[in-house]
Amino acid sequence: MSTRIAFLKGHGTENDFVIVPDPENAIDLPPAAVAALCDRRAGIGGDGLLHVVRSAAHPEARHMAAEAEWFMDYRNGDGSVAEMCGNGVRVFARYLQRAGYATEGDLTVATRGGVKTVHLAKDGDVTVGMGRAAFPEGEVTVSVGERSWPARNVNMGNPHAVAFVDDLAHAGTLYDAPPFSPASVYPDGVNVEFVVDRGPAHVAMRVHERGSGETRSCGTGACAVAVAAARRDGVDPAATGTPVTYTVDVPGGRLVITERPDGEIEMTGPAVIVAEGEIDAEWLADSVR
Repeated sequence: MSTRIAFLKGHGTENDFVIVPDPENAIDLPPAAVAALCDRRAGIGGDGLLHVVRSAAHPEARHMAAEAEWFMDYRNGDGSVAEMCGNGVRVFARYLQRAGYATEGDLTVATRGGVKTVHLAKDGDVTVGMGRAAFPEGEVTVSVGERSWPARNVNMGNPHAVAFVDDLAHAGTLYDAPPFSPASVYPDGVNVEFVVDRGPAHVAMRVHERGSGETRSCGTGACAVAVAAARRDGVDPAATGTPVTYTVDVPGGRLVITERPDGEIEMTGPAVIVAEGEIDAEWLADSVR
């Protein structure tokens, strides 16, 4: 392995990522190495890591290679593997554009949550087809301190618990994962969104992302919030035949979420590459010892 490894740093509505280009899947990135890179004091710093690999070169993505050349091997900030990251997909696509692997227009990206369609617009925004939301059955409750709320169970390829609250401050510090019950509903943990209304079809949220803590934004979480808000408001595009769009404010900016009558959800927002450089491979090797 080279003594230096290329990296970039990017963010989507301040949900930030370390980007490691590795087309042939030649770089070993065990959980401890990912956690070291995402460490904000001793590493580069990020909510997660985007490992950029050709689908044909990754055992988890080879079956998608005919549909998408590139696989987003996404890791949470603690090194754990995640199915999907909506903001991450936008930043991933922006990297492909910067590197000359994609141009303005449409492309596809393979993820553990399936193949996602991405549109790179001329104005700089990126739209991602996020798939359909599922609403697993069963009541869920989330808690912070002495407060508890019923939460809507939404799956966007990864699990979410969406709680509507009176004040976003009631979510507390979100340093630790908010307790939920029953525990059997989310055996692998859950992303928890706390939501308040800002106006018609306009909400604001805070989120605890499993494996990362509170983040400035969460793309799949914004989609889960939008569809949960629509159902709470009595709106279902499948029933009305008309798309519904919600604006979702996150601490790091704003995302626009549209659910179509066929159930497909599109998320639009910014994606920015802010820096690039090299990781010292010797330091990275030492970090996992």
